[in-house]
Amino acid sequence: MTRFSQGDARAFDALFQRYARPIHGYLARLTGSAAAAEDLSQQTFLSLVKARGRFQEGSRVKPWLYAIATNAARDWQRRKRPEDLTDEGELPSSVPVEEPAPRDAGLERVVQRALAELPEGQRVPIVLHRFEGMSFAEIAESMGLTESAVKVRAHRGYARLRELLAALREETSG
Repeated sequence: MTRFSQGDARAFDALFQRYARPIHGYLARLTGSAAAAEDLSQQTFLSLVKARGRFQEGSRVKPWLYAIATNAARDWQRRKRPEDLTDEGELPSSVPVEEPAPRDAGLERVVQRALAELPEGQRVPIVLHRFEGMSFAEIAESMGLTESAVKVRAHRGYARLRELLAALREETSG
């Protein structure tokens, strides 16, 4: 990142190669949409280019980049519009294929639905920790919080997630 901040364009390629897939995966889990994740990934890397002068040498890139991605997802969530309708006011008959189906699509939907019900302050630490493999220290850095505050949010989020998943399991089996 330091080399890129100093004008080395090849350093951006290296950053993109290293972080594009993990950032896309994070955003897909955060938004529940592969298409939105694609747009937000591009927006994240565009923001990285624009903000490269603000990167502080010696800082870690990963938490900084995930903070940019999280902010892009927040902005998307605020301005999210309903699905585009046809001229007749109906949903389109064909939908572009986003990704191959996960191994257990039902479970994936249930977990995504439960994650979506968590407050953002609990959802973000869980997604970064569990799905992106970030340490609580890295998450704290990316969120501008203390590590203990992130651990508390994650703990509360995991507890709430267990409750939501139990309720969804009862709902689908009963």
